[in-house]
Amino acid sequence: MYRSLVVLAAGMFAIGTDSFVIAGILPDAAHSLGVAVGTAGWLLTAYAFTYAVLGPVMAALTARWPRRTLFLAGFAIFTTGNLVTAFAPAFGVALAARALAGLGGAMVTPAAVAAATALAPPERRGRAIATVMTGLSAATALGAPIGTAIGSLTGNWRATMLFVSALGVLAAAGIAMLLPAIPTPPAVPLRTRVAPLADRRIGLTLLTTFLVYTGLYTVYSFIGESLERATAGSGTTLAALLFVWGLAATAGTLGSGRLIDRFGSRRVINAAIVVAAADFALLPWTSAHLPSAVVALLLWGVSGWGLLAPQTHRLITAMPTAAPLLTGLASAMVYVGVSVAPLVGQTGMAWFGARWLGPVGAAFIVLGLGAAETAHAVIRRHARPGAPTAQSQPSGVK
Repeated sequence: MYRSLVVLAAGMFAIGTDSFVIAGILPDAAHSLGVAVGTAGWLLTAYAFTYAVLGPVMAALTARWPRRTLFLAGFAIFTTGNLVTAFAPAFGVALAARALAGLGGAMVTPAAVAAATALAPPERRGRAIATVMTGLSAATALGAPIGTAIGSLTGNWRATMLFVSALGVLAAAGIAMLLPAIPTPPAVPLRTRVAPLADRRIGLTLLTTFLVYTGLYTVYSFIGESLERATAGSGTTLAALLFVWGLAATAGTLGSGRLIDRFGSRRVINAAIVVAAADFALLPWTSAHLPSAVVALLLWGVSGWGLLAPQTHRLITAMPTAAPLLTGLASAMVYVGVSVAPLVGQTGMAWFGARWLGPVGAAFIVLGLGAAETAHAVIRRHARPGAPTAQSQPSGVK
């Protein structure tokens, strides 16, 4: 079982790297393709929006496919999209190729999480899912910095896309050779997959995720421009900063679970949002120097990625019977925010300049705090008298 989970985690590493690496090479890609940096941000939007919107759709359409066939088809599309991006002669071609890569990712990710559940006995399913999802965290700590460094050292952003393509090929090879047969899960219609959105508790919690991650990725989408003063334009220094951010993101992801058990999801959610908002509000000043930029990225990584687990916990405790569907919706909503963020960042740079994207992002994050507290109030009203709320387990509503 462990070997199979590692293979799936490697696939998630490839997909996660593709999600995060473009931001680090965006200025070079914009120059090569003959567009402004703000316009090049659509390369992130095309991937993330396709990934988010088509995730539930592809899960429904491919429900009866053998799992190995699904994974191999997904990685074939993913790799093709990245190869076309690497050799794209024009921005329009690169944009379409990024959407194609997002389609491949949308096919793989929900199935990988479901496969982890199927491979593990009931008492180890949580750890199995965490093992597979670690691939995404590792992509922030290793994949994105390595890809950014490759682009900087070669002086060619296309080399980075070839690196991501190679990751896709390796993931597909691992699945073809090492993944055992996995039972096909019961088919779930698309209408059923999106039905929880009609519940106000779920809708408000997902709105929190959307607002906060729109704010966070408003800066990340143009991180090279935002941190230019601290990096002095060095791609290698930017890669090192992304490595710091990735380590902090991994720590935030892993550490948030224990905090939820001790303090309840509401306190962890609110603390993460407040820290992130303050951190982003100060970015115009902290991003001016390398030491303060390191501190800002540490806080950003811990708080931003530390929000995922308590948000998922809030969703599942609000509607336990729909846990698998809610997990998929939570992931999709992150990528909806990621897809909108470059558009917000493009507008912010036009109005205020790249160094002021932090406060623009902070405004969205603060709106997310309002949505989080509204969600808490609705969940609390919905709870039966005397029953634990969605924010407890075990700490209670505080």
